[in-house]
Amino acid sequence: MEDSDAILVERARSGDGSAFAALVHRHSARAYRVARRLCRSGSDAEEIVQEAFLQVHRHLDGFRGEASFATWLYRVVTNAALMHQRGARKTESIESYLPSFDSDGAQARLDVSAELPPLPDEVAARAELRDRVLDVLAALPDGQRVAFVLRDMEELTTEEVAEVLDIEPAAVRQRVHRARLVLRGAIRRAMGGEP
Repeated sequence: MEDSDAILVERARSGDGSAFAALVHRHSARAYRVARRLCRSGSDAEEIVQEAFLQVHRHLDGFRGEASFATWLYRVVTNAALMHQRGARKTESIESYLPSFDSDGAQARLDVSAELPPLPDEVAARAELRDRVLDVLAALPDGQRVAFVLRDMEELTTEEVAEVLDIEPAAVRQRVHRARLVLRGAIRRAMGGEP
């Protein structure tokens, strides 16, 4: 029987590295999906997830347990992705090309990209439609894009998204609704329909 996140967090706070490794193993694929959907680049998503787990490790003592560990982690990943995008818009940093290292100096990379293999039977028209929709999604205001990704793509509940974003559930519903309207219009236009 696997330990709960709460037990693993307590063990990790006490210095148990294997407990933190278990948390990383348990949550890295979904954290990667969130980051990938927010930034659309596999290498950026890996960097974001790695930074998020480093921040979580540094601030584990500050985790109060008012929300689930997963909710807290998704908030950290979301914030890291948004900060990364804002930095990428200004300038591309040379650091993104450098390998990262753990505390012992060994190169450390999360290997989570294998969790999302491309679909081999995807036809070119469908891929083009998907790319157009993702471009529209990327152009949404941060609040709408993040709420939509967490609610509709990652299937968190409205209440969980509200916790991650530290907003009211009604605001989540409003942001998701607006994002859906924009995306629905983009799909209609891409398929030759009315806007």
